[in-house]
Amino acid sequence: MRLLFLGDMVGRTGRVAVWEKLPGLISDFKLDFVVVNGENAAGGFGITEDIFQSTLAAGADVVTTGNHVWDQREALSFAGRQDRFLRPANFPAGTPGKGSGVYIARNGARVLVSNIMGRVFMHPELDDPFQAAERELEACPLGEQADAVLIDFHAEATSEKMCFGHFVDGRVSLVVGTHTHQPTADHQILNGGTGYITDAGMCGDYDSSLGMEKEEPLNRFLSKVPKGRFEAASGPATLCGVGIDISDRTGLAERIAPLRMGPRLEETVPSFWA
Repeated sequence: MRLLFLGDMVGRTGRVAVWEKLPGLISDFKLDFVVVNGENAAGGFGITEDIFQSTLAAGADVVTTGNHVWDQREALSFAGRQDRFLRPANFPAGTPGKGSGVYIARNGARVLVSNIMGRVFMHPELDDPFQAAERELEACPLGEQADAVLIDFHAEATSEKMCFGHFVDGRVSLVVGTHTHQPTADHQILNGGTGYITDAGMCGDYDSSLGMEKEEPLNRFLSKVPKGRFEAASGPATLCGVGIDISDRTGLAERIAPLRMGPRLEETVPSFWA
């Protein structure tokens, strides 16, 4: 099974780049399943239902989110009726929408996708992400109710992300970190067979501060006095994500490599997809 995960879409330039390039990626590389994080797609803050639907129309199978999921208030209304839209599973009971689901890939495989958020430097009041993962995996174990399992772990601290990966190692096909928008170089297969990367990066303009126009973030570092709002950068976008081949027999990772396409970062696609 061949799976692609694309990191946080940031603003118009990021989402349009995904919409334009994803159909070709699916066709050229014969992708079985695609997950895209969409929590920064609407001007850098949240996602609308139209953006969500356009991302599915481009070929995404599931759209995950994170701490900005409710920045666009309409998400509170459509989260409960869109099966392929996920918010973090460790949000409090009663939160609209859902944090995981089982979906059928193009090759017929059952794929459990779970969206879980870290607590370190973020939201300590959330449910324990480790126990949230345990609940999801007990309810839908790899090799029984699922042929593959992907977890989007939306977190700030690299230590929390790495420990989370080790915690689920051997029970998950892929743990991919999101939120920090900078692609890391530590893609690997852990000892138990789980593919892992600390952060997939973003789909957005890298001539920026995490996808935002540079001037206002820089001003706040220099003066501590806000002069305006953060605005999503509008230059050419670079797609960043990770590709993985998953064993049809075990549901664990066989190969993993980054994907980067665009003008700012060195381009690469998984060599095993060539």
